[in-house]
Amino acid sequence: MAEKNLKVYYTIKDVAEIVGVTEPTLRFWETEFPHIKPKTTANKVRQYTMKEIDDIKVIYNLIRVRGFKIAAAKKMLHANRSGVDKTDKVLRKLQDVKTELLALKTQLDIIV
Repeated sequence: MAEKNLKVYYTIKDVAEIVGVTEPTLRFWETEFPHIKPKTTANKVRQYTMKEIDDIKVIYNLIRVRGFKIAAAKKMLHANRSGVDKTDKVLRKLQDVKTELLALKTQLDIIV
């Protein structure tokens, strides 16, 4: 059974590692995509929720994976948010399947 992560808030460092981008990239995306608004503490520490992390993953998919420019990614999110979300989920699932298949291939190569 998959272990559930009970963490409610993530730091910018955590999110950068999860998504695979740098912290300055995340700060820049916050200025470009207004729906990414992490909570900030009194010490100005950003606190991201899982929903914001999922939004950032969608943006990552549009910009880094699919090659959209910032303006095109904004337009795509504005015009068809639900379609973009579905596409992102399908892509992530396919990447998970690919990873599993590669692991199985490695195990089979060891057996043979």
